[in-house]
Amino acid sequence: MDVLVIGSGAREHALVRALSLDPGVDRVVAAPGNAGTALEAPAEPVDATDPAAVAELAQRLGAGLVVVGPEAPLVAGVADAVRAAGIPCFGPSAAAARLEGSKAFAKEVMAAANVPTAMAHVCTTEEEVAAALDAFGAPHVVKDDGLAAGKGVVVTGDREEALAHARRCLEHGTVVVEEFLDGPEVSVFCVTDGETVVALEPAQDSKRALDGDEGPNTGGMGAYSPLPWAPADLVETVLERVARPVVAEMAHRGTPFAGVLYCGLALTSRGVRVVEFNARFGDPETQVVLARLATPLGALLHAAATGSLDELPDLRWREDAAVTVVVAAPGYPESPRMGGTIGGLEEAAAVEDAVVLHAGTAPAADGTGVVSSGGRVLSVVGTGPDLAAARAAAYAAVDRVRLEGSHHRTDIALRAAERAAAVAP
Repeated sequence: MDVLVIGSGAREHALVRALSLDPGVDRVVAAPGNAGTALEAPAEPVDATDPAAVAELAQRLGAGLVVVGPEAPLVAGVADAVRAAGIPCFGPSAAAARLEGSKAFAKEVMAAANVPTAMAHVCTTEEEVAAALDAFGAPHVVKDDGLAAGKGVVVTGDREEALAHARRCLEHGTVVVEEFLDGPEVSVFCVTDGETVVALEPAQDSKRALDGDEGPNTGGMGAYSPLPWAPADLVETVLERVARPVVAEMAHRGTPFAGVLYCGLALTSRGVRVVEFNARFGDPETQVVLARLATPLGALLHAAATGSLDELPDLRWREDAAVTVVVAAPGYPESPRMGGTIGGLEEAAAVEDAVVLHAGTAPAADGTGVVSSGGRVLSVVGTGPDLAAARAAAYAAVDRVRLEGSHHRTDIALRAAERAAAVAP
């Protein structure tokens, strides 16, 4: 089976790498890919948000499966076009991808499916926003209703900052104001063919730019899995109370959801609550979850794309822990400066139990070396028998990367590793 992976970030590099290791996959092609995927798979230029172009490329390559990574192509209808061409596609239709494309729509679906989530007001004017902020009180949670690449949410105790973010969101649509949810956040990916739902192992993402969960919100600065502190029944709770009801509701509406339903959750004092849905694998959580998945990825995604997920054996997982640390461009997330030369990649990749996944990278103009081309530049994954060992491998590799002005968090998975060590026999 030949697989075409659409996208160009670290998530897509992780997918390309995992699919390349699947003995059931003959060839992986990345479109458009990045400087890292080019080392492991042929690249094809394509506008990832052009449904017709992606479908034509899949047909020309004779792909047996297309995997759509980012959210924008899904909302644009790329999966619809690929399936219309008779090719299995892992990724929801444009209608189903509205679960990510509109937070107001997601709230509507959750209400119909009786899924626990934060109370919210959907606002179209600044006056409505102000009233909602006062009704919920601080901390204030203000979300852009549409796609915002993981950076459309502000959580702040400053009412003026919340209002300023809302004004920016209102310039191009509606804004959602929510109650603040206490408790740690976790991510659970649920793979579905529209009927059967299979959950992957949980992960935790670090959204804030700076150590100690300080600084502005980002698309994610690191992640780890497993979560030794999480409730033992977390996955089953998410399946029963969140994923299966939402998948059933989407089918009831005539827009079945097939692909991966990313469940961003808060473990509150009142139980599990949904923070957000994504219609694709989340980044950087994908990097650590796939590092632990022992079941061949191609078989899992093909089963979801062809409606045969119920025939797949139970997923198998490696016992190793995984930690990923994002190396970001100078100025990220507010004003990332791109074009810097990246050194030390070979040295970093040579670190035992570490893998360097490319995100915002591109070949240098002169054909020698690699330069930064995005805000999040690399995602460095370490694995080991426990979180402490996985952290050590990841940071040993990060220390070998050279990009002037770059920054990364030094505390990814630190508290979880310390907690696990404290209770170890």
